[in-house]
Amino acid sequence: MRSRKVILNVSSNLILQLFIFVYGFLMPKIIMTKYGSNVNGLISSITQFLAYISLLESGVGPVVKSILYKPISEKDNDEIADILFATEKFFKAIAYVFIIYILILIFVYPNIVNTSKDNIYVSSLIVIISISIFSEYYFGMIYKIFLQANQETYVISIIQIVTYILAIIVAFIMSKFEVTVHVLKLSISLIFVLRPIIQNMYVKRKFDIDFRNANRNYIIKNKWDGLAQHVAYVIHTNTDITILSLFSTLSEVSVYSVYLLIVKGIKALISAFSSGIDASFGDMINRNEEENLKKNFEYYEIVYFMVCTILFACTISLIVPFVNIYTSNINDANYTRPVFASLLVISECLWAIRLPYLTLVYAAGHFKETKIGAWVECFINIVISIFLVRRYSIIGVTIGTIIAMFIRTSEFIYYANNSILKISIFKSLKKICILTFIIIISMLFAERLFIFRNISYIYWVLNAVILFVFISILTFIVNFIFYKDELRNILRIIKFSFLKNK
Repeated sequence: MRSRKVILNVSSNLILQLFIFVYGFLMPKIIMTKYGSNVNGLISSITQFLAYISLLESGVGPVVKSILYKPISEKDNDEIADILFATEKFFKAIAYVFIIYILILIFVYPNIVNTSKDNIYVSSLIVIISISIFSEYYFGMIYKIFLQANQETYVISIIQIVTYILAIIVAFIMSKFEVTVHVLKLSISLIFVLRPIIQNMYVKRKFDIDFRNANRNYIIKNKWDGLAQHVAYVIHTNTDITILSLFSTLSEVSVYSVYLLIVKGIKALISAFSSGIDASFGDMINRNEEENLKKNFEYYEIVYFMVCTILFACTISLIVPFVNIYTSNINDANYTRPVFASLLVISECLWAIRLPYLTLVYAAGHFKETKIGAWVECFINIVISIFLVRRYSIIGVTIGTIIAMFIRTSEFIYYANNSILKISIFKSLKKICILTFIIIISMLFAERLFIFRNISYIYWVLNAVILFVFISILTFIVNFIFYKDELRNILRIIKFSFLKNK
């Protein structure tokens, strides 16, 4: 049952990433072409500033998810209702605080960011972009967490796929007409409001969870243990663009956001392979299935790092040619930044390397034990980025992120292996060395494999396919040399799961 749900969650999430990818590249292209790089940078900057409201979540989401595993496995609907009711009160409080935060931004943001747009233009954009974020906190956050804990991430994915399809259609149609950026963004925001509402309706109809008899005084244990982890995540996700907004220009923010779109697409694909995995690991930990956990995590690591190797090896060689084609008709900013591009890919590769171990730590609920490293990561990222941004601009903030990511990733690798799996760290380091080796080899041979000049999307895709095939074959051969038996077992599990579903 767990294997079937994992495959369903992963496959639906992969399909979702396709639509996120299309939407992610369509919207900035429309905005840059119709309204300019500065407006694109402004929207990216506002989005990042609004994202800081998630600091108020204090890491409660992962903590709640980890404590839901036990009552879900025991089918204890009363305790589930108690937990969700307490969580709903928490997130609705955040929604109300978010309104205050929006009002503060409306008055403060236009005065701290260097933009040629007037205050009404900027303030109205802030309100429009915030609509979907508010609805998420107010209507659907607890139901999203419950579905994740119940290994039904595929439901969330399907709902998001539908809204992305609608958003893509609306964005494409509006790009053909002379509409303001405010009308465009408002239309998209209203579509995304549907997500939490549908999640709410689905859970209430399918599950027998009655809040009327819930314990009004229920307290979520260890609620604040996830605070440091969450702050570190928010800082990692938003710091660079925020610092660029304050100490650089909106055109630099636009450049950063375009490259970030590509890397975020890769991150989303990689995250899809972790979708629902934490719930499975959490179930194993709750049932004290130690050997089963070690075996399955080993299989997950192997497949995960093979995927990471292929995607990041391709990305580091293909990202600049793609951006050059993507921005070929945009002349108000310099988008050709090979050094920055390589550093950004390295930064996100470090994030990807830590993800399996972070997933395991979250599944085990070990938030308190790993919080010091999270605060260290935040401090290093902010201080180094601010110190380097004035001299090196986007390269400076990326260096700050790399240093912080390296330290934090090292901690997660050590802790997960030593304290949860209780195995040697060298098993993980071996997989990481294989990943690094293949990426370096692919970089050395990439230019020789490019048969066509990267002057159009068609030629770029042809080169990408050639490089992808080469790296995939190389990755499989190298991993088969080291993990022959494990790969055979993984293929048997996948085959058995598919045959069982037929």
